[in-house]
Amino acid sequence: MIAIIDYGMGNLHSVSKAVERLGYEALVTSDPEEIMAADGAILPGVGAFGDAMEHLREANLHDVVISYAQSGKPLLGICLGMQLLFTTSEEHGSHEGLNLLPGKVVRFRGDYKVPHMGWNRLNFVRSSPLLSGLEEGYVYFVHSYHVLPESEADLIAVTDYNQPVTAVVGRNNIYGMQFHPEKSGAVGMQLLNNFLDLCSNVVHN
Repeated sequence: MIAIIDYGMGNLHSVSKAVERLGYEALVTSDPEEIMAADGAILPGVGAFGDAMEHLREANLHDVVISYAQSGKPLLGICLGMQLLFTTSEEHGSHEGLNLLPGKVVRFRGDYKVPHMGWNRLNFVRSSPLLSGLEEGYVYFVHSYHVLPESEADLIAVTDYNQPVTAVVGRNNIYGMQFHPEKSGAVGMQLLNNFLDLCSNVVHN
């Protein structure tokens, strides 16, 4: 079972339906016991960083997400959910994140259109189980802030938007995608399927 973590800020329906289309059981839940019992967990997110962290704390899910990550089972942050995995964000002030991956979230700066919106090509930086069977292709982005990881070793894929932009990250069992894989065509769905395969392997091994 895959837990879709419900803290009031995410495309819960589209993510859960995508998981089910790929043949896995999805449970949208805010129950800590259900989350901790899941074979894999997805932290979605839409909106502002500070609001999301406040919602996580109010729902008593802040420590649950950290504990889940520490359990060794696969955790995937999507869009804002990926940004929450990092240390801090400058979105509307300074906010602390979950600090599961070292790095900061900053606003796009420059004389170009913000938000970054549209189909952009992924450029693979290093091998990862998430990229199994995939060739570099296009996924759909909508964001005004982007992640600057402290460690380049956490980068799996980047895209180009007037600069290299963090698109996919991973360290051990913790993964993140800046775009919505369920809205990113065949490439996005294959990335999501590869994550779900990691979750199923946890059960069988």
